[in-house]
Amino acid sequence: MATIAPTHSSEALAERLFGALVASMELACVHVGHRAGLYAALDAGPATSAELARRAGADERYVREWLEQQAVAGVIEADGGDDPAARRYALPAGHREALLERDSLRYAGAMAQLGVGVLAPIDRLVEAFRTGEGVPYADYGADTRDGIAAFNRPMFVNQLAQEWIPAIPDVQERLTAGAAPRVADVACGGGWSSVALAAGYPRVRVDGFDSDAPSVDAARRLADARGVADRVRFFVQDASDDGIGGEYDLVTIFEALHDMAHPVEALRTARGLLAPGGAVLVADERVAESFGAPGDEIERLNYGFSVLHCLAVGREDDHAACTGTVIRPHVVEGYAREAGFGTVEVAPVEHDFWRFYVLRP
Repeated sequence: MATIAPTHSSEALAERLFGALVASMELACVHVGHRAGLYAALDAGPATSAELARRAGADERYVREWLEQQAVAGVIEADGGDDPAARRYALPAGHREALLERDSLRYAGAMAQLGVGVLAPIDRLVEAFRTGEGVPYADYGADTRDGIAAFNRPMFVNQLAQEWIPAIPDVQERLTAGAAPRVADVACGGGWSSVALAAGYPRVRVDGFDSDAPSVDAARRLADARGVADRVRFFVQDASDDGIGGEYDLVTIFEALHDMAHPVEALRTARGLLAPGGAVLVADERVAESFGAPGDEIERLNYGFSVLHCLAVGREDDHAACTGTVIRPHVVEGYAREAGFGTVEVAPVEHDFWRFYVLRP
């Protein structure tokens, strides 16, 4: 990942921010294309602006401007004619996967959705800088909620049961050899992790828990759609409360510990759910082990999310831990030790975004 060279000149910074402005506009236009169904309509074949507007049920003038913007940005192709009404546009075959294949590890549409979503409560966030209060997760709206699910979806579909769990041999053995292994998926969000576990391990039964009711509703619909609702259940439940019961072979917390107002309490709950010999798997941000500036793209991305979203949603409750997105390994270990875990190991999983921790009593 690239690290910014420290030039410390106003000219260089202005040029960099101009580039960021262009990129943010293009990201937002990608989001418009998804929300308005324009990419899906263009996938049916090359079209003029009028033809695409009819396919998508949209206004031709808006569609024409979007098509021209997308062509100028190099996202789609145009035939180059001078007549706007006759000009035809096409989706390059090489861009289809990134724009339309939502299960693919190359799918990039979620980046646009997330980029727009985290800005939704910007006025309330700025006020929170003055008051020190949190910003409720619900205020970030459907684009953030669905964007997080869409961003993580390809990783869960393609890597959770295929790479991550198999990298932890005793957990893999437990989920494949037992008669009816049980998994608690804490902070399950839209349910993609829970469903991927059930799909990858046919004997497993999964209980997903999340404090966000719309996410749980989406997770239940997903389990039905993917044919695993007989083995996957979802509950509206805060992980830091003591209302979760049961005995599980594996407890998972994927990219959520840093968002929790009370992470130690959540980990204590997770430890209490373990059957003898069970383990807790925590996946969270793969940030540097210590602060350093300037940082690489992963560090910059995580600090951006932290300022705009994660720190704020983690400050809703009194006496919150205020972790933020940049959760370093020593912080995870500290939380785990305080929660009563005797062993904290980093699993041998290579991943661009996440680091994997195996916690045992």
